[in-house]
Amino acid sequence: MTVDAMIEDLRTLVEIESPSGDLEALTVSAQAVAALVETRLGGTASLVESAAGPHVRWSGGGEPRILILGHHDTVFPIGTLARRPFAVSDGRVTGPGVFDMLGGLVQAIHGLAALEDLTGVEILVTADEETGSHESRALIEERARACGSVLVFEGAADGGGLKIGRKGCGTFEVVITGRASHAGLEPEAGINALTEAAHQVLAIVALDRPEVGTSVTPTVASAGTASNVVPASATVVVDVRVESAAEKERVEAGFAALTPRLDGAEVVVRGGIHRPPMPESAAADLFAVAERLLPGVAGVAVGGGSDGNLTAAVGVPTLDGLGAVGGGAHADHEYLLVGSMMERANLVTGLVAAIRGD
Repeated sequence: MTVDAMIEDLRTLVEIESPSGDLEALTVSAQAVAALVETRLGGTASLVESAAGPHVRWSGGGEPRILILGHHDTVFPIGTLARRPFAVSDGRVTGPGVFDMLGGLVQAIHGLAALEDLTGVEILVTADEETGSHESRALIEERARACGSVLVFEGAADGGGLKIGRKGCGTFEVVITGRASHAGLEPEAGINALTEAAHQVLAIVALDRPEVGTSVTPTVASAGTASNVVPASATVVVDVRVESAAEKERVEAGFAALTPRLDGAEVVVRGGIHRPPMPESAAADLFAVAERLLPGVAGVAVGGGSDGNLTAAVGVPTLDGLGAVGGGAHADHEYLLVGSMMERANLVTGLVAAIRGD
């Protein structure tokens, strides 16, 4: 295992663009991930077809005990690579997806390759994490329960910390229906969906409770067709983050209770909190092992969600943030620190050995 080999494997994955929802691109990406796993670890990696694109599964044989969990889809559209090509300079690797989370996949594979025996180890690399894991969720939960321990290779927290807790997260879409009319000739004949949306936004932000870690944030709104037409429809999209199951229930109940303020208007709420909170208790035992292997490593609770939320929610011990050390997820300045690659790969080796009791 060498850093140069890891960088070249990372280059291979990054230079195959894999935006969520692009089935053709994701198929090519899944094939590349499977080929890398087979080359470094042996055996056969299978593609699990889904409506969101292929997931990649591999097993080291024997009774399943440890699930290595990641995703190969990225948020960047085709063409990003031409504008921001893979590069290594001044101790940093840059390019679309290096931090979130192709670098973590490569480090995990190389860390496993250092083990002589991979019995009990499974790998699952999904195709739809960035869009909510709707197609992969059942498979993730099934394999997590079967294995009993989950290591998630999302990018590390700031400074290289491991992620021991995550907020639950979700998206709501509030759709308002009114009635169009001429804004000058007979505005009173219309039902202004934009005005109704304003009422709903005020009701929505009232659900926000930052003092207990809950954020309810309207992020996208649209309404109207022309400057002289009373809007017949409007839509408000809301990002929600919660730290507890109780807050999840409260916020979802709040959205369900939204009612129109204008006579004749209709309000329909879609979506929900699709990733439940990942409590720190889910990571406690695995983090204690990681601390012994990497003294001084921090454990951090973060606001973003991952598939670790799903595995923790079904009661399986889960440690997250084991992937690349760097930053800039989803941004043009995304980067991975070369100097941390070997240390993180070695952490994988040690964690797997410790969990199995080698």
